[in-house]
Amino acid sequence: MAVQIRTLDSTHDGFKQQLHALLAFEAETDDAIETAVGNILADVKKRGNAAVLEYTNRFDRVNAQDVAAFDLPQSELQAALSALPDAQRQALQTAAERIRVFHERQKQELNGFTYTEADGTVLGQRVTPLDRVGIYVPGGKAAYPSSVLMNAIPAQVAGVKDIVMVVPTPDGVKNQMVLAAAAIAGVTRVITIGGAQAVAALAYGTETIPAVDKIVGPGNAYVAAAKRRVFGTVGIDMIAGPSEILVLCDGTTDPDWVAMDLFSQAEHDELAQAILLCPDAGYIARVEASIHKLLPAMPRAETITTSLTDRGALIKVRDMEEACAIANDIAAEHLEISAENPQQWADKIRHAGAMFLGRFSSESLGDYCCGPNHVLPTSRTARFSSPLGVYDFQKRSSILHVSEAGAQTLGKVAAELAYGEGLQAHARSAELRLKSQS
Repeated sequence: MAVQIRTLDSTHDGFKQQLHALLAFEAETDDAIETAVGNILADVKKRGNAAVLEYTNRFDRVNAQDVAAFDLPQSELQAALSALPDAQRQALQTAAERIRVFHERQKQELNGFTYTEADGTVLGQRVTPLDRVGIYVPGGKAAYPSSVLMNAIPAQVAGVKDIVMVVPTPDGVKNQMVLAAAAIAGVTRVITIGGAQAVAALAYGTETIPAVDKIVGPGNAYVAAAKRRVFGTVGIDMIAGPSEILVLCDGTTDPDWVAMDLFSQAEHDELAQAILLCPDAGYIARVEASIHKLLPAMPRAETITTSLTDRGALIKVRDMEEACAIANDIAAEHLEISAENPQQWADKIRHAGAMFLGRFSSESLGDYCCGPNHVLPTSRTARFSSPLGVYDFQKRSSILHVSEAGAQTLGKVAAELAYGEGLQAHARSAELRLKSQS
């Protein structure tokens, strides 16, 4: 199947409707999946380890006799790290160090605060880490050691003491790079279970698996459905949609580079979205030619073709100013500004999961080793959501230390408002601290 990527023009009538139709994506809810997940969650909540063992043996085609068999010792993680080829081990360690350095800076910016008012009342905020988090890591063909680093390192930097990683191992096959990444990232426990039963075990706890405070990490439709259902019992990071890339280009970058950048997200899956915004019609034609030229050599050409045909676009805009305005409307997961003066245009961007400035900042570098987190908001949620970070593994507690003098002023204000709301106990609680009421 030849790729037939659509071309749009922002000056044409109906462009906004065309764009919003292109961006529209609602994850379909499969009733069979929802029913199956609901049953699994309820079963694990009721039967604990026995249910986890039964589902894992069935779905991962293993024959464990006890859930203890799914726990991997730290020595196995370290052995996996030591056994990696030097180049792979060094790449993992370099990426981990860069991710750690970036997220350490987030921690420095998240310190609590207090201030003292004239009457001695102290108000403030304390920031503390979550006690225990669960990290879901896909197994089988979709094994991503980079996701281990991106999810575990911010949690460790935040001060989380107990980081529990679950990863399915279909047919008992363990991905050694995933285990090595867990060793580097400071994961405290690895359990080789997956699917909805793993999410349930993390959310509710079993006889041997402690309940966590938050579950993060990507997974298939069953994992996503399970995370949606357990939210409220535990926190979750997000329900991620298909991967996205939006390239703003002024026409000065090698068109082969831009074509390959579009491929880099389109190869994820057929629902991924890759869009180019450019004011130069001739350059857009050259990028389209590069797409046709380079695509046949891609191992995942079929997936890329479907993605670009169904959800991709090459869009002619009036100028880079308009490109930025459209980019804010799209609010893409990944935004590349491939231009001579990228900062000039970056200053106009309000909504993007991550911005890659300049022609040498390919999105793929951010996926693996630049340092900022690659867990990003999708499906236009960058309008109100942020990348995964240290702040996702910390919580804030308000501090109120009201002095006797402060209570005399605040008590009157609180009582007045409480009476207005019809809450007499609230009002009396405040008034009892007033000296005139003593």
